[in-house]
Amino acid sequence: MKNVKPKLPGEPAKTKPATGRRAPRTSGVYSREEISEIFRRFSIQRPEPKGELEHVNPFTLVVAVALSAQATDAGVNRATRALFAVADTPKKMLALGEEKVRDYIKTIGLFRNKARNVIALSEKLITDFGGEVPRTREELVTLPGVGRKTANVVLSMAFGQATIAVDTHILRIANRLCLAPGKTPDEVEAKLSRIIPNEYLYHAHHWLILHGRYCCKARKPECERCVIADICKAPEKTCDIPAPLVELPQQVLPVAG
Repeated sequence: MKNVKPKLPGEPAKTKPATGRRAPRTSGVYSREEISEIFRRFSIQRPEPKGELEHVNPFTLVVAVALSAQATDAGVNRATRALFAVADTPKKMLALGEEKVRDYIKTIGLFRNKARNVIALSEKLITDFGGEVPRTREELVTLPGVGRKTANVVLSMAFGQATIAVDTHILRIANRLCLAPGKTPDEVEAKLSRIIPNEYLYHAHHWLILHGRYCCKARKPECERCVIADICKAPEKTCDIPAPLVELPQQVLPVAG
């Protein structure tokens, strides 16, 4: 018979999370209840958040996300509309060639290096993956120009996996709000993955990105428009009264073409 250690007087009973689910932790600053409430409000505000990079399939998504490094989604969309109209598969992109790809994306920062990577990743997809975008992070990050953030975006948006893709908005928001402070994207990703409740994890990175892009802005956060102003523990916040919790108009994403 297995020996069971007796519970000491006043010691809280230990609970085991349900099978297949992880138990979210506190952030150290926010309680579990506060974290859950933050994402509950985001879920009401934006029930179906969308990424704002235009794409027509997993391949064009990989390319768009890779091009978005140190560039805005709007700027990438302007450059890729014409590109994806003529090259929406690795084979077509490879046939287009680096010089022509460069001409299409020359308005994007670091366009020369990015064009080189687009051709190289297209070639690798053909030679190593039969022209198909792989469905694992380990394989995705072997593609030229694809790092962990890009891989996480593709896994989420193309294949429906719950990932936290830490871009500049999330890195800033996680630190500003003291939600998951960290110096690197990997550190912030690991902390957010531990504290966000399972039921909110799939949409969490989009909620945080959009909150940072449209409300908790880098230069001047608009605290009076924030639905979590009463919970937020950012030292510089200017308002403790949350904005009305109403569903925002559905995102209208531009159509490529």
